[in-house]
Amino acid sequence: MSDIEALDDKSVARLVPTRDPAAHKGDNGILVVVAGSLDYLGAALLATSAATRAGAGLVCLAVPASLQPLVAGGVVEAITLGLTETSPGEVEPAGALAQIVERKPDALVVGPGLRAGVATVALVASIVSGQGAPAVIDAEALNSLAGRPEWWAVGRQLVLTPHAGEFARLDGSPVGPDDGERATRAAAAARRWGRVVVLKGARTVIAAPDGRIARSPFAVAALATAGTGDVLAGTIGALLAQGMDPYDAARLGVYLHGAAGAAIAERLGDAGLVASDLPPAIARVRRDLATVRDRLEGGRRLGFADRVREA
Repeated sequence: MSDIEALDDKSVARLVPTRDPAAHKGDNGILVVVAGSLDYLGAALLATSAATRAGAGLVCLAVPASLQPLVAGGVVEAITLGLTETSPGEVEPAGALAQIVERKPDALVVGPGLRAGVATVALVASIVSGQGAPAVIDAEALNSLAGRPEWWAVGRQLVLTPHAGEFARLDGSPVGPDDGERATRAAAAARRWGRVVVLKGARTVIAAPDGRIARSPFAVAALATAGTGDVLAGTIGALLAQGMDPYDAARLGVYLHGAAGAAIAERLGDAGLVASDLPPAIARVRRDLATVRDRLEGGRRLGFADRVREA
């Protein structure tokens, strides 16, 4: 196994995309989030909110058509898409895929809060095996892949974001908490599947198919609460939509998420953080890392106070 890169501010700052002041929203990426069911609409909204804060130019939340009125306006910056159904809450896979493709996304997030079932399995399989924009595969979308033999044989670029339980279902056996075992297993899976793997948990591991591997420095007890994984999926998806390489998007997304959690935990302690606290904090961490990037590269410091001092 390759040496494990220990992520820190300097190494990650260089990954932060530079925004063109003359850009319009389309230049900053169109992301489609395929997510949500009646019982788990919050997961869809959290992933969408995170994507808007992580810099995607336009985010479209795609949910079963019967649920569209319930999410419209839930994230006021996003647009919504009602996916064709065979019955309330049950998508029609071929029609839904056509609607998603018609949006011409630069990236996809698939899985947060999706309803388990045959229709979801079929939709996820058609997305994964297709060509086009890269996708983050999370939550129920990962479970949908677990029962399909050699799902990785063909298809688009993916970032897989399993927690330990989802990883065990995909890989076939449990993974323990030991950092060394987690790194070894994630690296082996990334090589076998030919996709980037983000094995979530304390000191999240990010592994690329070519053997590169990185580890987050963050072990934040306050992040062990519902919805924080949905926020991570939306964050990585937004970075993919902005044109980042999947491994770079995964490393930066994991770091933004962990650093945001650590900053909130400094105020609230090891409990009390809720997932909706994270998106604004992710935007602040990105700003801080962009400042580090500019200083490392010798660029102009962009803060108002700095401009006053320079004048």
